[in-house]
Amino acid sequence: MSNEIAKTPRPIDMLKSIVSAPSVQDQFKNTLGEHKDAFVASLIDLYTGDKQLQTCDAKAIVMEALRAATMRLPLNKALGFAYIIVFNNSVRNPDGSFSKVPTPTFVPGYKGYIQLAMRTGQYRTINADFVYEGELRKVDKLKGEVAFDGEKKSDKIVGYFCYFELLNGFSKTLYVPIEEMAAYALRYSPSFKGKNKPTAEALVAAAQSGVVSSQVGWSGNFNDMGLKTVIRRLLSKYGYLSVEMQTAIDKDVEDTGNSRDETIAEHANSKTIIAETVEYEHVNTETGEITQGQAPAEQNADAAPNY
Repeated sequence: MSNEIAKTPRPIDMLKSIVSAPSVQDQFKNTLGEHKDAFVASLIDLYTGDKQLQTCDAKAIVMEALRAATMRLPLNKALGFAYIIVFNNSVRNPDGSFSKVPTPTFVPGYKGYIQLAMRTGQYRTINADFVYEGELRKVDKLKGEVAFDGEKKSDKIVGYFCYFELLNGFSKTLYVPIEEMAAYALRYSPSFKGKNKPTAEALVAAAQSGVVSSQVGWSGNFNDMGLKTVIRRLLSKYGYLSVEMQTAIDKDVEDTGNSRDETIAEHANSKTIIAETVEYEHVNTETGEITQGQAPAEQNADAAPNY
């Protein structure tokens, strides 16, 4: 037994082995060029200091790191440009039951979105910040204008805003109250799937307390996620999007919520449509008269259709 344990490779050794593979090295080099070694070193440091990541499949971690590399966003947590977050995703077993599997997932940070926006060369300015009690004076829903020139009364955060102006003069502002942001997080974030789901009130209280944990994501740093979400929502709707930005938005699981298949299953029409009862409009090609009709219960496939 001791010999078998001794032969079991350490997780960090498995990661280093995968990263050192010529095919993987080539992918990092093609994406990052001379910055390849620094990025790989930061990935190893991230993995070494994150026990949750060490529970994940090493190949999956490298794949998510390559996503960050293609966007040239560093994975250093202290910088806040991008993260690899672990979600316990449900996976169907051969017997039909489900198991929770720790799954690494690339998630861009709010600084990452700003970086991608500035790289396009189309933005004169872009800004995002917290809104404190008393600062919000007016919201003009018709014109989309928001005035934050009120007097700050306290350090209590009441919302988040993002503003940008393009070189052609087009500008836009989005403001999201903190209560709405909490409801958004609870509905869409994979972090809050399960029995221990917090209330919106608890999230708001945590955000306004100013306490920041070592975790990333909504449960660890609600305010940074709030900034990222307001930036993402504004840019995806009104901003100038490069290919990099479109990819970041599409791959942002922490903000888009369910996967495509889960979303389809949740929102698809589950009602069975019986073809025989479907109404249609019958058009007389000679007179142009339109009458209502129903598809016949049975029709010979070889028979000529009745127009």
